[in-house]
Formats: sequence, C-alpha cells, structure tokens
Amino acid sequence: MTAAASAQDAQHDKLAMRRALPAVIGALVGVHASMAATRVTASLLLLHLGYPEWMVGTLLSLFALAPLPLSLWAGRQADRHGMHRTLGIGVVMGAGGALLAAISQHPVALAMAALTTGGAVAVAAVGIQREAGRLAHNALDLKRVFSWVSLGPALSNALAPVVVGLLIDHVGYRSGFVFAALLPLASWAFAGWVPRQPAPPAGAGAEQAPAWHLLKSPQLRALLLVNLALSSCWDAHSFAIPVLGHVRAMSASSIGLVLGAFAAAATVVRFLISRWADKLDERLALRSAMGLATAVCAVYVWLPGTPGMLVGSALLGLALGSVQPMVLAMLHQVTPSDRHGQALGLRMLVTNGATVFMPTLFGLLAAATLPAAPMWLMGSIVLLAQWPARRVVPGAGH
Repeated sequence: MTAAASAQDAQHDKLAMRRALPAVIGALVGVHASMAATRVTASLLLLHLGYPEWMVGTLLSLFALAPLPLSLWAGRQADRHGMHRTLGIGVVMGAGGALLAAISQHPVALAMAALTTGGAVAVAAVGIQREAGRLAHNALDLKRVFSWVSLGPALSNALAPVVVGLLIDHVGYRSGFVFAALLPLASWAFAGWVPRQPAPPAGAGAEQAPAWHLLKSPQLRALLLVNLALSSCWDAHSFAIPVLGHVRAMSASSIGLVLGAFAAAATVVRFLISRWADKLDERLALRSAMGLATAVCAVYVWLPGTPGMLVGSALLGLALGSVQPMVLAMLHQVTPSDRHGQALGLRMLVTNGATVFMPTLFGLLAAATLPAAPMWLMGSIVLLAQWPARRVVPGAGH
C-alpha cells in the first residue's frame, strides 16, 4: 500500500510538472521580450538621433556584458535553489533597466538599460532552462521539452520588434521602453504556477567542482563551439537589419516586420521539432541548418527591398531557430544532472563572451566597408563551425 501510494505521488508530481511547462515558457517570454524590446528601441533611437553605426554596435555589446560575471553564479544558484530565486532577480533587473530608459533616453541611460536587461535574461534563463530539463525523463523528451521552451525567445523576438515598431511610429520611442518595463512583471506572475523546488540540505553543493571542469568533456566543447558560431550569426542579423533598413530608408514598422519574420520562422521550426522530435536526425539537422545559414548570409545584401529581406530573414530564422533545442537537449545528456545549472551557466558565459565584442566588431566593419559585411563574416564563421559539428554525437553520455 505504501509503495502504491508513493508511485501515485510520483505520478502526481510528474503531471504537476508537465502542467508547469506553459508557465515556464511564459516566464521566459516575459524577461526575454523585455530585453528584445529594449534592444530594438534603443538601436533605432540612436540611429534616429544621428549616432554612428559603431555606437549602435557598442550598445548591442552591452546587452551581453552583464551575463559574463553573472552566468556561472546564476548556474550555482539554480542548482542549489531552483528557478524562482534566479527568476526573481532577473525580473527586478529587467523591469528596472527598461524603466530607466523610459525615464531618460540619454546614451548613458540606454547603456545602463542594456546592461541590466541583458543581465536579467542571463540570470533568469539559466534557472528556467534548468527547470525545463527537470520536466524531461529521457533523451527524446529533452528534445520535445526544449523545443517548446525555445519557443519562448523565438516568440518574444517575433512579437517584440513588431509591437515596438508600431509603438515608435504611432506613440514615440519612450513607449517602447515602457512596454519593455512591464513585461518582466508578467514573468513573475507565470512563475506562481511553477512548483517550487524543495530547499537542499544544509551544506549541499559545497564540494561541487568549478564549472570549468566540465570543459574536459569533448562533446560539451564541440557543442559550445557550434552554439557560439550560430548565436553570433543571430547577433549579426540583429545588428544588420536596423542598419540596412536605415540605409534603405525603411520605416521602423518595416524594420520591425523584417526582424519579426526571422523570429516567426524560428518559432515555426521549433514547433515542428516539438511535434516530430522522434523522427529527427539531430546531427544531419544541425549541419543542414548551418549550411542554410551560411548561404543566406552570403546573399543577403542582394535581396531586393523589404520583401526580399523578409524572405531572407525567414530562411535564416528557420536555420538558426532549429539549433538551440538540439544544443540544449544534448547539453543535458553530456553533463551530470546535479550540474546542469553550471553547464547552462557556462554556455551562457561563452556565448555572451563573444556577443560582447561581436556587435562592436560588426559596427566597425560596417562603418569601414559595407553594411552587409557582418553577415558575410558570420557566414564564413558558421562554415568553419562545420568542423566541430562533425564531432557532436547525439546521445553521447557523460
């Protein structure tokens, strides 16, 4: 009777966690959309005020600066205390930073908003992604869960630029920042539907090895290199569209629509992965996506007008959007379960470490050569990343 009761309780817990998945996704959407809205609004505002492209690139770099000292700390906090502590910190940072930009549009205020909203995503996402991994029970389940969770950033990237573009055109730039400040509050409301993780025993995790020790795994190193190349390509697209749109005298709404097409395509491909995860050859899908991303980056500059940019952005969104669910699922397979938070924090650190200087490099490169040069650079880097991608073996254990 006791064993049957325990089994029933375990089944009840699994059902409760399954019901928590939509809330986990909603929490991620709110914090991430706040950052996306702040990023688009601040970039267009600087261009509107006449600041040069390199300054826009520097501002975009700041969104990735705060995660550098916070990512590994957030991973430890998530392993020890669960999602709610890291999410709460992220909500305060995101709402506060966007509110600062709403109050003052001085470049210094925009820089502070970039730091805080970027840091908010890093802190909150590590806890949310770790929580999502706890909802899966096998490798196939991991792909499905992370396909659904990856819809969060895709959804926020699809909606935030479109909404912000409309707000800027019809209300003003300040309204974009106000919108961004309200979004993290919705994240905290969603968190109330997610069961809290029990507090660990006193002293638990005290002997946990540093996150850097995880790099001894060749599988993890390969995953991080591939993720680094593709996330940098994503950043190049985020930089190039406002700059190209500004050069082509496109409206804020049109630029937001192009950015939204990219994110909408990423949303669609992640939904398809969640539905047909059992039929997906991860290695083939990963390398095919990288090939498509390389091709689109090479020809993007010649795509005609807004319709051409919409098609190019959608194709690039299909390629890059398919990668994150597979990377996150495989990361959980090649690291110990009690160190998933550390592995996620390490991934966040490596990715944002490149994102700090990449937009600045993009800005300098665009100012010195052509606005499309950053896309060509990233196409070449993604092509080179095919080498570590060959070393990724789905399902390889730790």
